[in-house]
Amino acid sequence: MPFNRFISFITIAFSLFLLSCSATGNVDSRTSTVSPGESLSVFQPERPIPYPIDVPESFEFAKLNGTRSSDGTPGENYWQNYASYTLHAEIDPQTHTLDGTAEVIYQNNSPDDLDIIVFELAQNLHKAGTPKMDVTEITGGKQLTRVAANGVDLEATTMRNRWIQGGSGYIIEGTQLYILPDETLTSGSEMKFEFEWTFQIPEQGASGRMGRSRDNLYFIAYWYPHVSVYDDVYGWFYDSFIGNAEFYHGFADYDLTITMPREWLVMGTGEFLNPEETLSSLTHERYLQAGRSDNPVLIADFDELEDATIVSDDGKLTWKFRADKVRDVAFSATLKSRWEGARTAAGDQTGNGEMDYTRINTFFRETAPLWFEQTKYAQHSISFLSDYLNFPYPWPHMTSVEGADIIGGGMEFPMMTVIGDYNSAGAVRLYGVTAHELAHMWFPMIISTNERRYTWIDEGHTSFHTNKANIDYYGADRFSERDVFIGYLQIAGTELEGEIMRWSDFHYPGMAYGVASYPKPASVLYALRFVLGEELFRKAHHEFINRWAYKHPYPWDLFNTFEDVSGMDLSWFWRSWYYETWVLDQSIHSVYEDGNHTVIVIEDLGRVPMPVKLEITFDDNTTRQLTLDADHWLKGHTKREVTLETDKTVIRVQIDPDRALPDVNNSNNIWER
Repeated sequence: MPFNRFISFITIAFSLFLLSCSATGNVDSRTSTVSPGESLSVFQPERPIPYPIDVPESFEFAKLNGTRSSDGTPGENYWQNYASYTLHAEIDPQTHTLDGTAEVIYQNNSPDDLDIIVFELAQNLHKAGTPKMDVTEITGGKQLTRVAANGVDLEATTMRNRWIQGGSGYIIEGTQLYILPDETLTSGSEMKFEFEWTFQIPEQGASGRMGRSRDNLYFIAYWYPHVSVYDDVYGWFYDSFIGNAEFYHGFADYDLTITMPREWLVMGTGEFLNPEETLSSLTHERYLQAGRSDNPVLIADFDELEDATIVSDDGKLTWKFRADKVRDVAFSATLKSRWEGARTAAGDQTGNGEMDYTRINTFFRETAPLWFEQTKYAQHSISFLSDYLNFPYPWPHMTSVEGADIIGGGMEFPMMTVIGDYNSAGAVRLYGVTAHELAHMWFPMIISTNERRYTWIDEGHTSFHTNKANIDYYGADRFSERDVFIGYLQIAGTELEGEIMRWSDFHYPGMAYGVASYPKPASVLYALRFVLGEELFRKAHHEFINRWAYKHPYPWDLFNTFEDVSGMDLSWFWRSWYYETWVLDQSIHSVYEDGNHTVIVIEDLGRVPMPVKLEITFDDNTTRQLTLDADHWLKGHTKREVTLETDKTVIRVQIDPDRALPDVNNSNNIWER
């Protein structure tokens, strides 16, 4: 706690202490009497009443500094540090080693002077001795052969030596690299860092998020020294990567070159700058055709791959890519993968009122026959999500790479995804994982959240968006909105469940992390839509995306935005769903006649307070719907009576007839005469 706020805290606390002492004295000096026949009753709540959410002091301090705001918008003093990377990688397929070089220009836009610069070396997960969540292939991690700051080569040191001897150097601790330059990186200035390194490419690297397969495929990610985020809330982010929860990255510009033997086809994050210098004339012609076609175009077939690229003097080719304002880069190199392509509508990217398009690339091997439909899956996913999220896909391509053996599901990177063959799971599941990975292009690739602490923001929103895409592609007869509830309800309210707001790597082993990150937050978004209504929910959802595109929102920015747009105090909602493991269990307790009235008694058996939607059916087969707000539950009650004045006979009452809420027990939602 900063000293000035500590003094304020002590002052306030002491004042409250004096007031409490004074109040106690006054109560003790009075005589309270109750007249004969009177009873002094105090209502005792029958259920927990949600109390205000916990907001970290560091976030509150950011609001005082004007970088965050109470209404959920970035503050007028909001800032982000920025970087520009020049990266080169060369892979030796004989030894499966990658040699890399990097030049990183890091711009300090913060108001702080930085004596230490933090980078992440995610490949060190594969180094013996680093903390790991699970069994991990040991390849030695990343071997740094050069580290330099502003042209000065630095030597490895230890924190003990740093304190005793001072001077510059660098320290490696697990997956973190701490650089101690000769000079301070002052506010408003920049510093150049240079790296050279090598590492052996694991088969299932970074817990199956990158790697190699069958000597004919590389999918390379988490491969270069990546400057960590220094933000306005917590400063440097240096939580270790232990193989489970993912990443928190800042935005940067990238120039990327990859050198491979000429037979390999390469694709990476960014605009493909030199197709004419790498592709044969036939492949290049087809590549250009695919960029103009709404239907999939064959660019290079299984039996054409030896002639898909040009011949070079040294037997190698260098592929060039350029990406601006992205949070990471990844690339693939394939030797036996068919290459298909097309274009797809991506919305009005430039604001000129005309439809823009992005390129779809698909790479898959003969052992993945379901992938013949993959280009269509990607086309629909990008077009649907651009429209549904009201935020056009902003980049020149989206590439899917079949990576069986590396991964069973899928993993996302800007403009790139690696996905299993899905031979056993089937085509419907392949579409679903495609929609999921491509939905990640918005969360967290554009709305760049801290995935390692709050995985639920990107995975929960993405699971919600995936369900929407499934329904749009296959129809409401095959998929429903309540499909997303299934994964959550299987452990809801049990000891296996963990709070959504628990830091991701701190969930107990088992299902807690997955459920709190994927299906539960997606289910809660449906619950939030129920509270707000479709139109207001969509408005707030879009507003959050627009406010925080290419920025770093925290959970409280999300909460504040929804309250700002809706004009509602939703603290009870955030507390009940995100901070607790309470459940929703509304029920029909009883229905009875009282003279000319029918009384419906609703009992809330869970602890999550939510509005109640009733559908009442009469003996003439007419129906009536009522929606009751949550205020009664928020006063501590568990039962509520609804009185109907009607001359008809009620024959059926149902809570939540549309099954729009993740209620743990729908069997008690219906009463029938």
